[in-house]
Amino acid sequence: MSQGRIAAWVQASRPPFFIATLVPLLVGWMLARGSGAHPGRFLLVVAACFMVHLATNLANDYFDDAIGCDSGKSIGGSRVIQEGKISPRTIFRAIVCLYAFACAIAVYLMAVLRLPAILPFVLFAFLSSLFYVAPPVRYGYHGLGELLVGINMGPIMVVGTCWVLAGSPSWKALYVSIPIGLMVASILYYQSLPDMKTDLEAGKNTLSVKLGRKGAEAGLVLFFILIYASIMALVLRGVVSWVAGLCVFGIPLFLRLTFLVRRAENWVLLDQYGKHVRMLYFINGCAIILSLV
Repeated sequence: MSQGRIAAWVQASRPPFFIATLVPLLVGWMLARGSGAHPGRFLLVVAACFMVHLATNLANDYFDDAIGCDSGKSIGGSRVIQEGKISPRTIFRAIVCLYAFACAIAVYLMAVLRLPAILPFVLFAFLSSLFYVAPPVRYGYHGLGELLVGINMGPIMVVGTCWVLAGSPSWKALYVSIPIGLMVASILYYQSLPDMKTDLEAGKNTLSVKLGRKGAEAGLVLFFILIYASIMALVLRGVVSWVAGLCVFGIPLFLRLTFLVRRAENWVLLDQYGKHVRMLYFINGCAIILSLV
């Protein structure tokens, strides 16, 4: 494969957003440590989850392009189809292969570990991944993206990872997964802000489109209030150690981000500040992981 083709697939995969999958996996692993390391199981879970994440990104590109949502002035997606770097047919084949491999790993783990009860979690992960923009559901087009993605990459991923490694589900994993899910949802929410105008024109009624500019700005602030409040609640309830309180070091970055959003006249320019949301997620995620040591 040529360097150009490799670069195109890297672009399509959107590596900066893989942190959204890595953090909940590590949190689930930390919660299950008392039952043994199980590195083989963990690596299989990691492989399956990253395959689903990549398949989700590719599916978003494929189906958004099919209905013209990522055309014109839109900056959503990886743009590899619009730029002619990878054909829609090739993208579709990759989606099928990734889902098939991830499914094979899930079936193997359920069979070997005798965990049939985890099947609903697996089905939820698959369906919420595919039907974010795929017809006929397209729940991302109806303002439900943040809710379902937050559930999938928060409770489903954290509890599921802990379950596979420890052999049983955990209430503590569910509690710790709440701020994780909120943080992932905040990343998706922020990424929708620069595309509000083109999404509205394409009939993609994301949560930010439904809220409008003023409401979307307030929504961003609310997201982080809920994130910090949930982390502090975990500390005060003794679910995690005080180390999780180190998340407060990210507050100046959050204040800067809200200032940029408030001052920006053209929200398309907010796309270049998406790294701030991911950095906040990294800071908060590391604080939670360290609090479980």
